Amino acid sequence: QVQFVESGGGLVQPGGSLRLSCAAPGSIITMNTMGWYRRAPGQTRKLVAAIASGGTTNYADSVKGRFTISRDNAKNTVYLQMNSLTPEDTAVYYCNAALIDYSDYARCDSWGQGTQVTVSS
Repeated sequence: QVQFVESGGGLVQPGGSLRLSCAAPGSIITMNTMGWYRRAPGQTRKLVAAIASGGTTNYADSVKGRFTISRDNAKNTVYLQMNSLTPEDTAVYYCNAALIDYSDYARCDSWGQGTQVTVSS
Protein backbone atom coordinates (compact mmCIF):
# COMPACT_ATOMS: atom_id res chain seq x y z
CA GLN A 1 0.00 0.00 0.00
CA VAL A 2 1.00 3.63 -0.49
CA GLN A 3 2.86 5.08 2.45
CA PHE A 4 2.64 8.82 3.05
CA VAL A 5 4.91 10.21 5.73
CA GLU A 6 4.11 13.71 6.98
CA SER A 7 6.43 15.72 9.17
CA GLY A 8 7.19 19.25 10.29
CA GLY A 9 4.29 19.96 12.60
CA GLY A 10 4.59 21.38 16.06
CA LEU A 11 3.48 24.06 18.48
CA VAL A 12 3.72 27.65 17.26
CA GLN A 13 2.40 31.01 18.38
CA PRO A 14 -0.20 32.92 16.39
CA GLY A 15 1.49 34.68 13.50
CA GLY A 16 4.22 32.08 13.32
CA SER A 17 5.24 29.80 10.48
CA LEU A 18 5.82 26.12 9.83
CA ARG A 19 6.85 24.10 6.81
CA LEU A 20 5.33 20.66 6.48
CA SER A 21 6.87 17.90 4.39
CA CYS A 22 5.29 14.85 2.80
CA ALA A 23 7.38 11.96 1.57
CA ALA A 24 5.79 9.53 -0.86
CA PRO A 25 6.76 7.30 -3.78
CA GLY A 26 8.17 9.44 -6.54
CA SER A 27 5.83 8.05 -9.17
CA ILE A 28 2.85 9.29 -7.18
CA ILE A 29 4.26 12.74 -6.53
CA THR A 30 5.39 13.38 -10.09
CA MET A 31 2.36 11.98 -11.92
CA ASN A 32 -0.55 13.09 -9.75
CA THR A 33 -2.10 16.18 -8.33
CA MET A 34 -0.96 16.27 -4.71
CA GLY A 35 -2.88 17.77 -1.86
CA TRP A 36 -2.60 18.74 1.75
CA TYR A 37 -5.63 17.99 3.90
CA ARG A 38 -6.38 18.83 7.50
CA ARG A 39 -8.75 17.65 10.17
CA ALA A 40 -9.46 20.18 12.88
CA PRO A 41 -10.86 19.09 16.25
CA GLY A 42 -14.45 18.03 15.84
CA GLN A 43 -14.34 18.56 12.07
CA THR A 44 -14.13 16.43 8.96
CA ARG A 45 -11.01 16.21 6.84
CA LYS A 46 -10.79 18.97 4.24
CA LEU A 47 -8.48 19.75 1.34
CA VAL A 48 -6.63 23.00 1.95
CA ALA A 49 -4.05 23.08 -0.87
CA ALA A 50 -3.30 21.16 -4.05
CA ILE A 51 -0.68 21.21 -6.79
CA ALA A 52 -1.23 19.61 -10.17
CA SER A 53 1.43 17.72 -12.08
CA GLY A 54 1.85 20.75 -14.32
CA GLY A 55 2.37 23.06 -11.36
CA THR A 56 -1.04 24.73 -11.08
CA THR A 57 -1.99 25.34 -7.46
CA ASN A 58 -5.32 25.69 -5.71
CA TYR A 59 -6.13 26.74 -2.16
CA ALA A 60 -9.09 26.77 0.13
CA ASP A 61 -10.32 30.27 0.91
CA SER A 62 -9.39 29.81 4.55
CA VAL A 63 -5.67 29.53 3.75
CA LYS A 64 -5.33 31.50 0.52
CA GLY A 65 -2.56 34.06 0.73
CA ARG A 66 -1.02 32.41 3.79
CA PHE A 67 -0.13 28.86 2.68
CA THR A 68 2.00 27.80 -0.27
CA ILE A 69 2.17 24.27 -1.63
CA SER A 70 5.20 23.16 -3.62
CA ARG A 71 6.78 19.99 -4.93
CA ASP A 72 10.35 18.78 -5.31
CA ASN A 73 10.22 15.77 -7.59
CA ALA A 74 13.91 15.00 -7.12
CA LYS A 75 13.34 14.59 -3.38
CA ASN A 76 10.00 12.79 -3.70
CA THR A 77 8.58 15.42 -1.39
CA VAL A 78 5.64 17.82 -1.28
CA TYR A 79 5.79 20.84 1.02
CA LEU A 80 3.30 23.14 2.65
CA GLN A 81 4.67 26.48 3.79
CA MET A 82 2.32 27.89 6.41
CA ASN A 83 2.60 31.56 7.37
CA SER A 84 0.56 33.89 9.55
CA LEU A 85 -0.83 30.95 11.46
CA THR A 86 -3.94 31.37 13.59
CA PRO A 87 -5.54 29.12 16.21
CA GLU A 88 -8.09 28.10 13.57
CA ASP A 89 -5.26 26.37 11.70
CA THR A 90 -4.85 23.89 14.54
CA ALA A 91 -5.38 20.44 13.04
CA VAL A 92 -3.74 17.22 11.99
CA TYR A 93 -2.35 17.69 8.49
CA TYR A 94 -2.19 14.90 5.92
CA CYS A 95 -1.02 14.56 2.33
CA ASN A 96 -2.43 12.40 -0.43
CA ALA A 97 -2.96 12.30 -4.17
CA ALA A 98 -5.81 14.73 -4.79
CA LEU A 99 -8.67 14.69 -7.24
CA ILE A 100 -8.68 17.27 -10.00
CA ASP A 101 -12.05 18.58 -8.86
CA TYR A 102 -10.44 19.61 -5.54
CA SER A 103 -12.95 17.78 -3.43
CA ASP A 104 -12.15 16.67 0.11
CA TYR A 105 -11.70 13.08 -1.10
CA ALA A 106 -8.35 11.62 -2.15
CA ARG A 107 -7.21 9.10 -4.73
CA CYS A 108 -5.41 6.76 -2.32
CA ASP A 109 -7.45 4.88 0.24
CA SER A 110 -4.65 4.72 2.78
CA TRP A 111 -3.56 7.75 4.77
CA GLY A 112 -0.42 8.47 6.72
CA GLN A 113 -0.29 9.28 10.40
CA GLY A 114 -0.43 12.99 9.70
CA THR A 115 1.44 15.68 11.57
CA GLN A 116 -0.07 17.77 14.36
CA VAL A 117 -0.06 21.54 14.04
CA THR A 118 -1.05 23.48 17.14
CA VAL A 119 -1.29 27.26 17.08
CA SER A 120 -1.59 28.73 20.55
CA SER A 121 -0.19 31.53 22.64
